[in-house]
Amino acid sequence: MNDLAPLLTPEGRALLDEVRGTAPADELAVATRLRRGHPAELVSAALGQARLRQRAAAKFGAEDAERMFFTPNGVEQSTRASVAAYRAERLRALGVTSVADLCCGIGGDAIALARAGIRVLAVDRDPLTAAAARANADALGLAGLIDVREADVTEVDTASYDAVFVDPARRGGRGRIFDPEAYSPPLSWAVRAALKAPQAALKVAPGIPHEAVPAEAEAEWISDGGDVKEAVLWFGTAPGAVRATLLPGPRSLLGRGLPDPGVRSVGRYLYEPDGAVIRAHLVAEAAEELDGGLIDPTIAYVTADALHATPYATAYEITDRLPFNVKKLKALLREREVGILTVKKRGSAVEPEELRRKALPKPQGPHSVTVFLTRVAGAPTMLLGGPVGLT
Repeated sequence: MNDLAPLLTPEGRALLDEVRGTAPADELAVATRLRRGHPAELVSAALGQARLRQRAAAKFGAEDAERMFFTPNGVEQSTRASVAAYRAERLRALGVTSVADLCCGIGGDAIALARAGIRVLAVDRDPLTAAAARANADALGLAGLIDVREADVTEVDTASYDAVFVDPARRGGRGRIFDPEAYSPPLSWAVRAALKAPQAALKVAPGIPHEAVPAEAEAEWISDGGDVKEAVLWFGTAPGAVRATLLPGPRSLLGRGLPDPGVRSVGRYLYEPDGAVIRAHLVAEAAEELDGGLIDPTIAYVTADALHATPYATAYEITDRLPFNVKKLKALLREREVGILTVKKRGSAVEPEELRRKALPKPQGPHSVTVFLTRVAGAPTMLLGGPVGLT
């Protein structure tokens, strides 16, 4: 699909309505039937768009996804709607009324910004991607707030906008790009663009090294439903600040420059910090709230004797601590009639599925157990327990 125009015609839109929800197993039969009355290329484009819309529902919600237009890269690289809405609301709260959205893709962030009442210039140099962004603004009734421009972002004058948002491409022909200077455009260019604006936000990969964060920026790591989605470098807010933000919520844990937590013996409860907390290097802040310590100086598991409610970690009650030994684990699971085994690991080379297959070859019994493959004071260890409701 190299042109969205045919799908935007009355015939194309009617086809999109007709193929909505088509299951993969039914595509051949549907295509054969529709090609009797429509051009084959248009039918293929409609079915392809229907597949993309089904994939996009996880990010945008079914209601929006069924009206929007996507490219394969657009579905893959777009910001999840909940994350985009959070960022847009934060910009609105900062007093921003207009944003230059550079590298806008198919318009996911522009849509969130417009829904927050912010006027958006959405720029992308790829013709098909820009066409999708324009079609999406129109489909969602936001064309009055979103001006889509097909251009090279390095040549766009952003001086008249309150803020700049840059989402550089972080994928190439060989997959994900980990070097920020290999982004398109490079992070250094995006930082220069940010420093020219009163406010700015740069979306970067959550694995960005902390030493790559400019001194002028606030760094924020965002998770949604426990999955780390991205990091954002904010300019014009709090230089040097670090935070982890958890969605839904939002709930934000601010860095206070605490030293690494001390190591202590395994207590009754084990806390698994949210991935955004770990990426932001804020395990010490979470541990302080829990009155806990680490089970090992290199492992981001916090242990404590008391149960504390916290949004920043999931709590497990520990029932057993064993040296790593598959035979002992298998015998214990059989003795306790375990039918469901959840395996988590941190600091272990053992693959969870491999352990699950060996330790529980024939699941039977009504009970469930979580086993943590980790290190305790440097020794390979298995901690057994289960999640508790107060988290």
